[in-house]
Amino acid sequence: MIPGFSALINAWWFLLLVPLIIFYFLKLRRPRLEIPSLALWRQVISDQRVNSPFQKFKRNLLLLFQILLLCALILGAMQPYLSSGAVRVQNLPVLIDTSASMGALDAAGGKSRLDEAKEKIGKLIDDLLPDQLLCLVSVNSSARRLTDFTNNKRLLREALSQLEVSNVPSYLEDGLRLAQALSRAYAIDSVMLLSDGNVPQNVEFELPFKLNFQRLKPGGPNVGIVDFNARRSKSGWDVFARIEAGKGVNTLAEYELMQNGQVIKSDSISLEGPKEGANNEPKVDPKDPSKKMPKETTKAERLVFKVSTDIAVSLELRLKPDGFDSLDSDNVAYLDLPKPRPLAVFCPTDMASFRSALSTVSDINLYPSGDATPAAVDLSFQEGPLSSAPEARVNIKVGFVPEDISNLVEVESGLAEIVDWNRTAPLLLHVQLLDVQIADQPKLAKGVGEREFEQAGYEILAQSRTGPLILEKPNEGRLEIQFLFHPDRSSLIYRVGFPILCQNIVQIALTRAALSEAKAKPTGTLPPLKLAADTEYRITGPHGLSETAKSDKDGYLIGIGAPYVGIYDVSGGPEPLRLGMSLLSSRESSMETVDKLSFPEVSVGAAEAAIKSDQPLWGWLAVAGLMLLTVEWWYFQKRPAGIPA
Repeated sequence: MIPGFSALINAWWFLLLVPLIIFYFLKLRRPRLEIPSLALWRQVISDQRVNSPFQKFKRNLLLLFQILLLCALILGAMQPYLSSGAVRVQNLPVLIDTSASMGALDAAGGKSRLDEAKEKIGKLIDDLLPDQLLCLVSVNSSARRLTDFTNNKRLLREALSQLEVSNVPSYLEDGLRLAQALSRAYAIDSVMLLSDGNVPQNVEFELPFKLNFQRLKPGGPNVGIVDFNARRSKSGWDVFARIEAGKGVNTLAEYELMQNGQVIKSDSISLEGPKEGANNEPKVDPKDPSKKMPKETTKAERLVFKVSTDIAVSLELRLKPDGFDSLDSDNVAYLDLPKPRPLAVFCPTDMASFRSALSTVSDINLYPSGDATPAAVDLSFQEGPLSSAPEARVNIKVGFVPEDISNLVEVESGLAEIVDWNRTAPLLLHVQLLDVQIADQPKLAKGVGEREFEQAGYEILAQSRTGPLILEKPNEGRLEIQFLFHPDRSSLIYRVGFPILCQNIVQIALTRAALSEAKAKPTGTLPPLKLAADTEYRITGPHGLSETAKSDKDGYLIGIGAPYVGIYDVSGGPEPLRLGMSLLSSRESSMETVDKLSFPEVSVGAAEAAIKSDQPLWGWLAVAGLMLLTVEWWYFQKRPAGIPA
């Protein structure tokens, strides 16, 4: 290591040695007297010799102590350090992975990955030099700045001690974008990332700085619930669960399925993951030799249950492995099953083609009918911008251009033909649109392309040569499907694909209403909740989480954070609402790590060696100064008898 000084300017204080030495030269002055004999004054002559220049230092320990003490204090003020050899960074953002896998233990009773990261960062804080600033950033599914750039060690340690694991998957883009935003105010050449490596390998971010990827040791063997869903059947619900075992796992596990808090099924299951050290490289796909199958990092077991109910119920699945399990948060999952009921559909009577196709679909209530139309339905059809319709989760709008994209496209009379469509979109599955003739022709504004529609929040599902014809837009928990043409002004309604299209619309609405299938809700944010409009609600959850939020004018409560696995209560309305949130991440449960991060133009390898940092020495010099002061005090004030002055 090479020594250096952070505050070399303080070397000017060495000039204080000059007055200190001069003071000792001039300290002893004796009057001149004539005496009859020198025989009895030898001691006086000896003292005279000692007070001459260059001989005063011979026996004066007090001067030596004070010179050494002054040198120690000045050297300490110069902030000496031993350089690690790495490039010194003045402003260093430290991104700390706090995703679910960072809570994994390395062994039974051992440390979590986050605890190990805290130890490394704590050493970095201890070795911080006066001209170096750190900024701590927590990264999981989003990013949060814990401190500003500072060298206040107390503030940094306090922020570090409050850092907790969030039960969510890890995504690095937000943390890197936050560091990029900080670079506009501070000169940032390098960013440090501490993670267990359980992150997506491909990162969609252009690196404007150097990235120091410090990979921690991965957690130990783990099993977890990675999927929990249900499908509606004639007798109730078919419930499915998927449990995965990571590398090195070979254990039995007990599971319990609870319905509204009561155990309805319990059993044990044998779980075995891929062998440690086995060759798990990607294998060639037998169906397509040019492709490789994903690398095997886990093995899965599937559980199937039958749940018969005619009311809304909450299911909870708990897993209890017999052996060591490094992560607890993926051993429980929650699933809410709604009360079985027909799908509520509103379709105006003048939309005869749609009503005719919908009339053949079973288990729906089609409005308007003899019964009063409810204020809210599951699926609504709207013809024209001025037509009225009840509020719905899925809205089908036909025959007009929405106001928010009226500056991008307009529709004129003319012949159009669908030339391309998204065959994998749920709306258009098994729908053949080739050679469909349309009497409404879209025309794009000058310079407008697909990008402008994406910026407005729309996805183009079908288009003609002159512009889009069918678009889809998620909107605060709702889904809007926009037909810029009217099907009655096309040959589509005479095709066999039209009833299939209507069936697809109904299936989308059933899924959105959780009437045909239900899925466990993953952690991160609560799903959009339809509640009373303009009402304040209190949300409480695990780990003491509590916050208030207000629903919008349409009654939707959105964007509520749910970082922990467990039950969340929403109160403040006519009826309290409970939701169970689950981890359900195959990647987090696998404990699989990446060796490098791949960015669009560069790859960054992981480093597992200790973090290199400069070692400050001023503390040792302060201790040396204190010891010199103690020795001086002892020697001149408390020295034992027999030790000469």
